[in-house]
Amino acid sequence: MPQDRILLARIGAPHGVRGEVRLFIFAEDPSSLTDYAPLTDEAGTRVFRIRTLRPAKEHFVARLEGVDTREAAEALTNQGVFIARDLLPEPEEEDDFYHADLIGLAVETLEGAPFGKVVAVHDFGAGDILEIAPEAGGKTLMLPFTKAVVPQVDIKAGRLVVNPGEWIREEAPPPEADQG
Repeated sequence: MPQDRILLARIGAPHGVRGEVRLFIFAEDPSSLTDYAPLTDEAGTRVFRIRTLRPAKEHFVARLEGVDTREAAEALTNQGVFIARDLLPEPEEEDDFYHADLIGLAVETLEGAPFGKVVAVHDFGAGDILEIAPEAGGKTLMLPFTKAVVPQVDIKAGRLVVNPGEWIREEAPPPEADQG
């Protein structure tokens, strides 16, 4: 079922010597990060307040309240920046979902047979991919999160329906090295 904390960004290495940090933002609109509060660590115990935020080449540069030295910035490297799920607005479109809301959903086939469970959602640049732990166990499966493959998502019921088709066929073993 839905996660109670949502990862919005990850703090990278320090930027310069005055306590600024590289910030990798996962929100659809990176500037929206400054609209959310409180931003915390994963446990919700440490609060992060962004004083300034500016774009850089492949990340953002942020100045966080209370982080004024390179050493303080280094201590935050790889720290996640989270928000409580209930503080985020509901998706505007019927077919929009937060990744965290998909993780943990039961997966069924078109026929209603148990298929597995969503364990992760990935975005490698060509669209979202669902990682599914099969009902029967074994290696996880990767399915594209498209309407053709995932025709139905019901967050409230805790399930989604898949039409895996050719996406789950077994990979052919590699040809033998010695054919002679």
